[in-house]
Amino acid sequence: MLRYDSSGKPFIIIRDQDQKERLTGSEARKANILAAMTVANLMKTSIGPLGMDKILVDQDGEVTATNDGATILKNMQVENPIAKLLVELSQGQDDEIGDGTTSVVVFAGALLEESLSLLEKGIHPSKISEGYEKACDIAVQHLISICDKIEFDKEDCSSLIKAAKTSLGSKIVNQYTDKIAKISVEAVLAVADLERKDVRFDLIKLEGKTGGTLGQTELIDGIIIPKNFSHPQMPKQIKNAKIAILTCPFEPPKPKTGHKLDIDSVKKYKELLEIEQNYFKKMTDLVKKSGATVVLCQWGFDDEANHLLLQKELPAVRWVSGTDIELIAIATGARIVPRFSELTPKKLGKAGMVTEKSLGTTDEKMIVIEKCSNTKTVTILVKGGNKMVVEEGKRSIHDALCVTRNLIKDNRIVYGGGAVEISCSVALNKASKEIKGIEQYSIRAFSQALLSVPIALASNSGLNSLEAVSEIQLKQMKEEKPFFGIDCLSKGTSNMKEQNVFDTLRGKIQQFLLATQMAKMILKIDDIIRPTGQY
Repeated sequence: MLRYDSSGKPFIIIRDQDQKERLTGSEARKANILAAMTVANLMKTSIGPLGMDKILVDQDGEVTATNDGATILKNMQVENPIAKLLVELSQGQDDEIGDGTTSVVVFAGALLEESLSLLEKGIHPSKISEGYEKACDIAVQHLISICDKIEFDKEDCSSLIKAAKTSLGSKIVNQYTDKIAKISVEAVLAVADLERKDVRFDLIKLEGKTGGTLGQTELIDGIIIPKNFSHPQMPKQIKNAKIAILTCPFEPPKPKTGHKLDIDSVKKYKELLEIEQNYFKKMTDLVKKSGATVVLCQWGFDDEANHLLLQKELPAVRWVSGTDIELIAIATGARIVPRFSELTPKKLGKAGMVTEKSLGTTDEKMIVIEKCSNTKTVTILVKGGNKMVVEEGKRSIHDALCVTRNLIKDNRIVYGGGAVEISCSVALNKASKEIKGIEQYSIRAFSQALLSVPIALASNSGLNSLEAVSEIQLKQMKEEKPFFGIDCLSKGTSNMKEQNVFDTLRGKIQQFLLATQMAKMILKIDDIIRPTGQY
């Protein structure tokens, strides 16, 4: 509503303004920081190989048990806008890197916690943000200076396996890290172009099957469809298959408008039946004429069509998902055909073998398409005692796949176990002594925030966190070696190089940048407007 004051200046009256509660300035900033700290403190217990899992129950009663940061935050259904920003932060790390989704949130929360004391000293949020940005630049340059390179090729991929094992250490599959890490590396190398440093991630399919244990997870050279052939008498194995991919249903055409058909005599019924059978016969004849030996259909078909396909010796699979159809089309070189009349021999895909197998301990069957002609496509079949274990196993393997992909793109590594955070913290403390002005306070705060990750690692491992981190700090400063970290698994050495605990340089830099950007964004928010009672 527009109104004018005594001097004629216009102002707006917002409806229901008296029912709003508004926080501004330092109050809003403190509320934002406390909200972020609450989420970060929740995630701290999930860091490291001995981190705790969280059980998440959705509105339908479905249970998810996981310690994957992105999954936890995504399923928490938070309402606070600052907490939602941290959910997006974790998701951004997951989309770009695939690992480090928990530690990025913990680090961002620690930066905001440190900024709280700076705000109480009267330092302006903009100055804190500038200091954090400068500290991040120094930390990134230090990371580059202390990184190592790992060498690998398709014949010798032991270094990649060691890195994949690091990402699996805190997961549900940690009993089978050797096997799962090897499977993950082999899957990535199968679809990687090492010369171009490119990985076709869309050619790796993760499929789950209830039954057995996670240790029975296997890598299959081909594509798995969780379906079976539409008729039990169809052949279970087809060699040198020519595959027709159809997105049109095996059924007579239907009018698009409302219609009514009266059948009031036996003759009319027989005529209708004959017309319907002719439609089915024409469809199957077109498929047979194209030279196809296997038919994959996105839609279903009734018993009449199924019977005709069996007579024509055309093994068929119905209700194939759109994602699977696209992957099969890429792998076999097939064209997706929307109409039977458009099906030609050139649009068929080729595969060395199509087999119906029973891969679990249940009666369910799966179609395995192997030796695809166009591209190398692989499937990791994850097995587990129940659906919840299978899903967590798939999330764990996804992290290992992402780590391997990142190393192929950039083979530089830093050492884990909190070693790199402690090393950067030491470097920032030295740098802050050479910087004059208010920025030095922000740089020291950034340095202290970096220690939140090793402190959480030590705490989750049952160690005296402050004592353990202080000891490693002194050791790094004394020996000037950046690979001493927290001995979470009590192996008797804090040398992460000897323990083969790696992080990718690319992932760690992304983690620092994202956390810093998020902290800067939240520090600059100074106004919250919400309906009363929802704050």
